[in-house]
Amino acid sequence: MTPPTPPPPQPPKDLVLVGHGMVGQRFLEALTEQPGAAGWRVTVLAEEPRPAYDRVQLTSWFSGTSAEELSLTPDGFLAEHGIELLLADPAAAIDRAERTVTTASGRVLRYDALVLATGSYPFVPPVPGHQAPGCHVYRTIEDLEAIRADAERTGTRTGVVVGGGLLGLEAAGALTALGLDTHVVEFAPRLMALQVDEGGGRLLRRKIEELGVRVHTGAGTQAILTGEDGWVRAMGLSDGRELPADLVVFSAGVRPRDQLARECGLPVGERGGIVVDEHCRTADPHVLAVGECALAADGRVYGLVAPGYAMAETAARVLVGHSSTDSGFTGADTSTKLKLLGVDVASFGDAHGTTEGALDVLYSDSRSGVYKKLVIGRDGRLLGGVLVGDTEAYGILRPLAIGGKPLDTAPERLVLPAGAAPAGPVALPDEAVVCSCHHVTRADIRAAVHQRGCGSVPEVKKCTKAGTGCGSCVRLLSTLVDEELAASGVSVDTGLCEHFAHGRAELYEIVRVTGIASFSALIDAHGSGEGCDICKPVVASILDGLAGTHVLDGERAGLQDTNDHFLANIQRNGSYSVVPRIPGGEITPEGLIVIGEVARDFGLYTKITGGQRIDLFGASVEQLPAVWRRLVDAGFESGHAYGKSLRTVKSCVGETWCRYGVQDSVGLAIELELRYRGLRSPHKLKSAVSGCARECAEAQGKDFGVIATSTGWNLHIGGNGGMTPRHADLLAADLDRETLIRTIDRFLMFYIRTADRLERTSVWLDRIEGGLDHVREVVIDDSLGLCAELDALMERHVGGYRDEWAAVLDDPGRLRRFASFVNAPGTPDPAVTFVPERGQIRPARPGEEGHPLGAPLVAGARLEVRTA
Repeated sequence: MTPPTPPPPQPPKDLVLVGHGMVGQRFLEALTEQPGAAGWRVTVLAEEPRPAYDRVQLTSWFSGTSAEELSLTPDGFLAEHGIELLLADPAAAIDRAERTVTTASGRVLRYDALVLATGSYPFVPPVPGHQAPGCHVYRTIEDLEAIRADAERTGTRTGVVVGGGLLGLEAAGALTALGLDTHVVEFAPRLMALQVDEGGGRLLRRKIEELGVRVHTGAGTQAILTGEDGWVRAMGLSDGRELPADLVVFSAGVRPRDQLARECGLPVGERGGIVVDEHCRTADPHVLAVGECALAADGRVYGLVAPGYAMAETAARVLVGHSSTDSGFTGADTSTKLKLLGVDVASFGDAHGTTEGALDVLYSDSRSGVYKKLVIGRDGRLLGGVLVGDTEAYGILRPLAIGGKPLDTAPERLVLPAGAAPAGPVALPDEAVVCSCHHVTRADIRAAVHQRGCGSVPEVKKCTKAGTGCGSCVRLLSTLVDEELAASGVSVDTGLCEHFAHGRAELYEIVRVTGIASFSALIDAHGSGEGCDICKPVVASILDGLAGTHVLDGERAGLQDTNDHFLANIQRNGSYSVVPRIPGGEITPEGLIVIGEVARDFGLYTKITGGQRIDLFGASVEQLPAVWRRLVDAGFESGHAYGKSLRTVKSCVGETWCRYGVQDSVGLAIELELRYRGLRSPHKLKSAVSGCARECAEAQGKDFGVIATSTGWNLHIGGNGGMTPRHADLLAADLDRETLIRTIDRFLMFYIRTADRLERTSVWLDRIEGGLDHVREVVIDDSLGLCAELDALMERHVGGYRDEWAAVLDDPGRLRRFASFVNAPGTPDPAVTFVPERGQIRPARPGEEGHPLGAPLVAGARLEVRTA
């Protein structure tokens, strides 16, 4: 009997996706993951001239992230799956009867299924002048290019952002980074009114205003006023005030892009949004809608990426016939965690406590700038919360809120500083959602490790997509993956970041052994990608310590932390401090006079610090070279208060003056400070020398401290003050001066070689196996045979030391870096203002009328702006 002839294969059906943003790309990925995806021939219509990119990280474009780095479309993805992408050719019309889409270029595409992912458009209040030159929206890379071009336009000084929500504050951060005096105008009574409550909004406003951004709440935009050249010159507010403005960014919310649907007769919501059911189907069974253009079945238009991703995944399952077993999209988590202008903010669940019977647990510390509120239900469930200033616990709290189970610990313990997350990741139930962008639970992560063989965080990301959305869950994800791997007996990856599989100590050894002298060479040979704000400063510190070149030379300059960029500590109002080194706290009358004259002539605030030196506050970027020229000419050098290096070696007056002293503590402190000055390390280093057991220099609270005895010196290590004080441990007793210095040399170099990123000596000493005994065996008994290497490394540092500021002053190229505005060198930032107080100056507080550098704030002081 002849077997029946199999039916011929069905030709693929045509699927047209309108829109290639974040949600559109997620839809394509979700579709290609389905078993029946081969039955569709996909064409994508994109309005923008480039494939999908990460709009969540859009602001990073201003700090150097390229459009290619923001791209969400993997190389080869479209070709591999036979997807045709038409860039800069958006859909212009839909004919539902003929099932065709006509593009802006006139191309007509037939479809069997149409997915609308057109997103949203920025809402621009229809006020007079809103289309004037200098007015912008903040949505695409092209928008950002136009903003930067106008910010660099001659005469542009002040920028105003309309809208104090998430995107508005992102835009304000961008304008501030471009060097503009920035204002934010928000109609609501507080910033981020949808995400934070009154208390959180009050603290958020204060912290943002301390960064120099001026906030105007409860005020609407009435008109954009223009000058004779037609460009923006000011903004009129609803309360009658007029703000000067050279550039305006509208970020007052978004509206669903539903015009195509309206024109082809699909139902839309009263306030916009294409009406869809829980399976993302419109009234036309051949048309689906996902993301910000859709009005979901629960009656909401979601403006966050996580709900958009969930809708995209639902639509993909519908198109391959899985909707019968799919509960569909019925709502999504709208939790938010981000850093706005350097301020950490998070909101999750019922943040405003609208649930009947809900109670608040509140912790507020305005001095430290921390606000935490938890909303607790009558049954003990965590319903939601607001975190401002400290969002460390967000990764734990949000999954607990989503899990919906009563807490098994007192809620107040979850907000107190000493126990921000006492439950820890191990307390998360399996159903807790770790990644809300892709709805990945703890159980999914466990399964990825134990059942699917994922052995690292990147592998778990690829397998589950956790951590590939907004990124707020990455830290918790890393902790959970490490726990699951450890539970399986697998060695846990201790890589520095996603770009280096090696930890800091391993990278130090690689650089030391190979002689690699640049970040690019190191990442090419031992890493991947372009690097990040974690690995770049770490590698910079290693190279500075081993290669010996200047921190601002060539590629090295772009790797540095914020303070190292200008060799000074930035202060809360954008000014900088100047800290000359005063070894051991000893200074001549002539030195005091020089510091006093410099402070007087430049109008700087002076303060004697706990480290026994004099800090000068309030300098502008432009003033720094001129201030340091005076100090260097007088014999001073950099105190390295800005770097991860030795700060000070504090001392008492010792036997020279004190009747209780038994050794020359000042002389030793000076010798130690001059020996270890500029020593780059994983974290800052502090030291002290006391001349007797009375311990007036507080040596036992320092990274390394020395206390005199009648026969020598006792050496203590691993102490520190701060939030978690630790008493130093005695490493060795009654050492002679030569042995003491050699032991300190070896201790410091052993710490620098083996410590993790940003790990103080106290934490390092508690972490390393064997602790104090191990360190003693290594640096005194030479148990590892390293002492000769440690000695050589220290001698190399001592012999190669050069004062960083003196080197800057001798190099015109380095001096050019010291400018607030790249388009107006020599012009100080007018937003940095001061008021007089106690015969000196201090930063102006919100609401105070401050004066910029150059104004006569203090009687007798000359505050003229000086440049090198």
